[in-house]
Amino acid sequence: MASIFDLLDDERICERIRKRLPRLFALAELEASRAGRVGMEVGTLREQILVALLIYKFGEENLSLDIPITMSEVDVMVFGRPLSIKTATAKPGVVPAVKVVWTVDWQKAQDFVEGYRPKSDMLLVIVRWESKGGLYLVPQDAQEEVFDRLGRENYLHIPKRGTNPRGVEISRKAVAQLIRHHQTKGLEIEWHRNIVASGVERSLTPYKRWLSYWQSEEEV
Repeated sequence: MASIFDLLDDERICERIRKRLPRLFALAELEASRAGRVGMEVGTLREQILVALLIYKFGEENLSLDIPITMSEVDVMVFGRPLSIKTATAKPGVVPAVKVVWTVDWQKAQDFVEGYRPKSDMLLVIVRWESKGGLYLVPQDAQEEVFDRLGRENYLHIPKRGTNPRGVEISRKAVAQLIRHHQTKGLEIEWHRNIVASGVERSLTPYKRWLSYWQSEEEV
């Protein structure tokens, strides 16, 4: 039976990911940047890039973005199975914590922690610019095993009461064990920003795809 884990069995797809994902993520950062700072919307753009990859590999008919509101941690269904898409940026050699839910309300963060348990497979991308990172497919079973071994308080990074929580994260310790788990499939990626260097060209690059629509003589 086909599954998301077939993604990394295709060497042609793997090579395409190695070459193109860094460029696409770099363009996403440019598009999400204002005054030299990358905005939070970069996460949405990265997710769109990865969903497009899944459509390219598996076909639109095998994906569903119509996710019930009760499955808040799920981003897409692939062959009928729920998948959570996570991305994180880290310095070379550092394993990052991974945001699992965003909220600025401490009580909501605490409620989430108390009710949390892995409920889907995970596609995790770790970005380390000018260094090595990777794309990882982590099955739900592997997440549950690490969660049970570490316990809730070590698996999750829980915000302290009275602080601005900005969400709940899967801890660095948990992420390190997830990406090394024997059931996890991974692809090492060299993260280089292979995009035009000119300041003017760089600033215009994110808009070129939209410019083509305005320039077209055909109805869009």
